[in-house]
Amino acid sequence: MQRMEKPKLSPVIVVSEDGSHTLKVPELKERYHSHKGAIQESQHVFIQMGANAHEKEQLNILEIGFGTGLNVLMTVLEKGKQVIYHTLEPFPLDPEMVEKLNYPEQIGGDSLSIFEKIHDVPWEKTSDINDQFSLCKFKIGLQDFVPTQLYDLIYYDAFAPHAQPELWESWVWEKLMRILNPEGMIVTYCAKGQVRRDMQSAGFQVERVPGPPGKREMLRATKVE
Repeated sequence: MQRMEKPKLSPVIVVSEDGSHTLKVPELKERYHSHKGAIQESQHVFIQMGANAHEKEQLNILEIGFGTGLNVLMTVLEKGKQVIYHTLEPFPLDPEMVEKLNYPEQIGGDSLSIFEKIHDVPWEKTSDINDQFSLCKFKIGLQDFVPTQLYDLIYYDAFAPHAQPELWESWVWEKLMRILNPEGMIVTYCAKGQVRRDMQSAGFQVERVPGPPGKREMLRATKVE
């Protein structure tokens, strides 16, 4: 299993088509979110096809790729479920860049205070964002992560296979299979055939479901026992 060295990246803020910010990483020829719309991609892939599609009212969620914190924010704002949320990010963004992101401005309501609270949570410590949502951020990659619990839902939001191929290899799905509860799910924006086949080889039941704007399909994998 290949370990990632800290990359020398120079992300820059760009505006996606729904008006929300994403980050462009020239060195990887990649963005943190879809250029078609960061907020609408997060809402569709991880909330609509993930959290809202899960029958359990209490969810243990693991996110691979904390990034800008947008997926955490969208999950907190959804409400209705009791959530324990763990997120992995070996290379956190500089706070100065986080402060420039316009998600609270785009979303409105109390999203600014929640977004600030999410980013103020110390690494490796569990903190309550509200009475329904607890958060722990781990400054570590998936390769080295040793979970202390099983999960009901995994947001798989690593960079695309061309930019981060080591996080789309067979070992990933084998590891995630081991740390999911029965009927646990993985959702990812990716729809590549090889990824689907590798998920199936690891034992998942995999379905292609409608993707976010600009993308016909995405993948959702379920641990069926």
